Amino acid sequence: MSAKKNPIRKGIFFAVLAAVLYAINAPFSKIVLEHMPPILMAGFLYIGSALAMLMVGGMRMLHGRIGLEKSLEEKEWPYIVAMILLDVISPVCLMMGLKMTTAENASLLSNFEVVVTALLALLFFKEKISRRLWVGILFVTVSCCVLSFEDMDSLRFSNGSLLVVLSAFCWGLDNNCTKMISDKDPLQIVLLKGLFSGTIALVVGFYMGETIESIWMVVAALVVGLISYGMSVYVDIYAQRYLGAARTSAYYAISPFIATGLSLLIFQQMPPKVYWIGLVLMAIGAWLCSRDTPLININPNRSMEKK
Repeated sequence: MSAKKNPIRKGIFFAVLAAVLYAINAPFSKIVLEHMPPILMAGFLYIGSALAMLMVGGMRMLHGRIGLEKSLEEKEWPYIVAMILLDVISPVCLMMGLKMTTAENASLLSNFEVVVTALLALLFFKEKISRRLWVGILFVTVSCCVLSFEDMDSLRFSNGSLLVVLSAFCWGLDNNCTKMISDKDPLQIVLLKGLFSGTIALVVGFYMGETIESIWMVVAALVVGLISYGMSVYVDIYAQRYLGAARTSAYYAISPFIATGLSLLIFQQMPPKVYWIGLVLMAIGAWLCSRDTPLININPNRSMEKK
């Protein structure tokens, strides 16, 4: 395997792993939302992500890997501030949307994040996107449309759907902000996002009069956040180092299918025939994205490669 292809394959592995970890978000958050208001739920999800980074930091100390990553600089703080604000808005919108729609529908609509990320990467962040990748994104978009129109309820553009789409838009912008600092320490980035975004959401939630019904639901929210917001974003940043924001986001197209599978097991909901049509379209899109050669600079000597 050539030296150039090796980091690309690593990027693909990290992107797919991030998508798998994030897939638990919608179905399990749907369960917790039955016992917790949405704004507090969003706060605990991000506090959970901060806990994940404390665990990663502890593992680094045990293995003597402190100081191998680049720290954030003053010039990059505008991106961090923007990400923190977006990470308050996005999960709050998603949690409120989940209260009004099904976990499957929310998962599928969240896939519009792929399209938003690509468009913003091209228009505002000047990331180069090849024709092959655009065709792959097109298949992903068509798949999302097919899956969204699976019945008459899906045809109605409900308030819950609007909130999920707004959440996807914010996360698309967040993905591009993340790309601008993806060469810096992922632990530091996710820890800052988790602590500040989570704290702000909790303060707003309590100020709005939301209350906690059960301590066990808090624990459940922290665990979901640890996995789907902490470790998922952590490995996603590594993926963006090699693949760019648009291409990394394209691999998130598999996440809704995993989430739908989990929803099937949890809520006993059998996917309709149109699901399998969407699966084929999504598979074609993912294959096209994986066969694309990133039009970005790849530095094989990044700090994460140090042993």
